[in-house]
Amino acid sequence: MNQFAVNQFAVKQLPGALLLMNVKTPDSHIPSHANVDQQEIEKFEAVASRWWDLDGEFKPLHRINPLRLNYILQRADGLFGKKVLDVGCGGGILSESMAREGAEVTGLDMGFEPLQVARLHALESGVSVSYVQETVENHAAQYQRTYDVVTCLEMLEHVPDPESVVRACAKLVKPGGHVFFSTINRNRKAWLMAVVGAEYILKMVPKGTHDAKKFIRPSEMISWIDKTTLKEQHIIGLHYNLLTDKFRLGRNVDVNYMLHTQSV
Repeated sequence: MNQFAVNQFAVKQLPGALLLMNVKTPDSHIPSHANVDQQEIEKFEAVASRWWDLDGEFKPLHRINPLRLNYILQRADGLFGKKVLDVGCGGGILSESMAREGAEVTGLDMGFEPLQVARLHALESGVSVSYVQETVENHAAQYQRTYDVVTCLEMLEHVPDPESVVRACAKLVKPGGHVFFSTINRNRKAWLMAVVGAEYILKMVPKGTHDAKKFIRPSEMISWIDKTTLKEQHIIGLHYNLLTDKFRLGRNVDVNYMLHTQSV
């Protein structure tokens, strides 16, 4: 039995009280008006058990996470002692890494299975993260101006109304706080690399992970940001080199990109 199978067996033996530690009881009914694509939720729930498999479907996320984390640390002047919200946290890869930097992290997602995996992994790792199953819009209605840093990475292209998510993130951050977004540009090159290349040729992620129609141009992101209390501070691209099999950050934003904004 491999280590992951052992972990899955172990969690089934844990007392119910321990299993519910640090997570809200899930609501299996998603309101029809919620900014949620049920097919997207089901897609990620189907592979949630392999979220922390370094060679599985989420291998690219594990590999780019140090780049994402370092960018956040540099632009937000560190995370120690700060309240951080990770929107669309999934299985908790970024959430845990920010918690290890001394942040008080809340991870938000609408997928129950990914949150279960995230909670279990946090228990195994001894990392404190509060995981909540809730839309960011609902969370913003209760916790306006609560967080020093809000992250929303690789999530916007998976919801019906990404602008609504941007507005909610702006409400959640404190004045002077930082909000980070990342998504995929919408153009032919991005389709070729993020869909055809990554899903069908290199098989870096499962087929059907992305819908190119949901990709977002930087100009669209900035137009949404300009309607909020956020102000764009910096934009940077994320690049994959096929020859070296390595990721890096760079100026070109033709495919993947990250945006750093600050509340004013």
